[in-house]
Amino acid sequence: MSDPRILSVRPEPGDYAWTFGGAPPVARIAPGTVLDLWTEDCFGGRVRSEKDLVSEVCEFPYLNPQTGPFHVEGAEPGDTLAVHFVSVEPARDWAASTTVPLFGALTGTHTTAGLQPPLPEQVWIWQLDRERRTARFAAHDSEFTVDLPLDPMHGTVGVAPANLEVRSALVPDAHGGNMDTPEMRAGVTCYLGVNVEGALFSLGDGHARQGEGETCGVAVECAMHTVVIVDLIKDLATPWPRIESDTHLVSTGSARPLEDAFRVAQLDLVRWLVRDYGFSDMDAYQFLTQAVESPLANVCDTNYTSVAKVRKEWLPQRESHRAAHARLRLSAAALTSL
Repeated sequence: MSDPRILSVRPEPGDYAWTFGGAPPVARIAPGTVLDLWTEDCFGGRVRSEKDLVSEVCEFPYLNPQTGPFHVEGAEPGDTLAVHFVSVEPARDWAASTTVPLFGALTGTHTTAGLQPPLPEQVWIWQLDRERRTARFAAHDSEFTVDLPLDPMHGTVGVAPANLEVRSALVPDAHGGNMDTPEMRAGVTCYLGVNVEGALFSLGDGHARQGEGETCGVAVECAMHTVVIVDLIKDLATPWPRIESDTHLVSTGSARPLEDAFRVAQLDLVRWLVRDYGFSDMDAYQFLTQAVESPLANVCDTNYTSVAKVRKEWLPQRESHRAAHARLRLSAAALTSL
């Protein structure tokens, strides 16, 4: 890739978007543009010590600041945005995780209401060693510490929704948004269906690492320095966000209850194999029943997100999404060699 188009964006505090849809674009970019981005953590950088309780230092609903949106020239409804993650790196040597009253999978919430009081609100500050690629957990109630591997990812990636909707950056749905899947890491290509002219792509909510399900509702939240290549696939629809890695095809589904999120992801992967790999509906249904991996992304957000993934080595040798992932991998390799 000679003379790549690179746009670097480090937003000021007042420059972030808090929704998908409804926010004016910060820039217009041509397909193939490299975005060199800085994203703030989900707390807007306000949780910096164990004394900084979310309920005291953050203002709801101003959580999950997004860098963007970016208007992609030529993008129209019925197209697909292909976003390749060249690198995802923590921008600080610390990160924060918390418990938040009436939020999380193992507590009463506003929608799963009960008489019991909320769980205690606490903050854990994780120390990141970017050279050793570790994140250190330190227990509050004992001397226990352990270094877990860094696995940087973006919890929130998406475009403007369809039907004139404006969605909070806390919500995952067909447009993407706050899916919180650890699959959204460096080396993958995310496919997002375009719903409005220009697509209006944004991302944020960096996680130094996250367990599947994001059980307490909060990952190891950190600011990120991320490089992506944004490309456009014309006249090819993508109904739900998809991810392609070197080894797997990954479909996502976001809904409540959780079994509906599971069904959406599984059905989308069935339809992906039918469209691009020559399966019939019933053959894909049977094959994936025996071959699929089904990790949870989140069971705490406004919608839950489930993942369905299958190994590419078990599939026919076919092109998917017009070979966008392979092409963008080559572009990324050329970019990192500059």
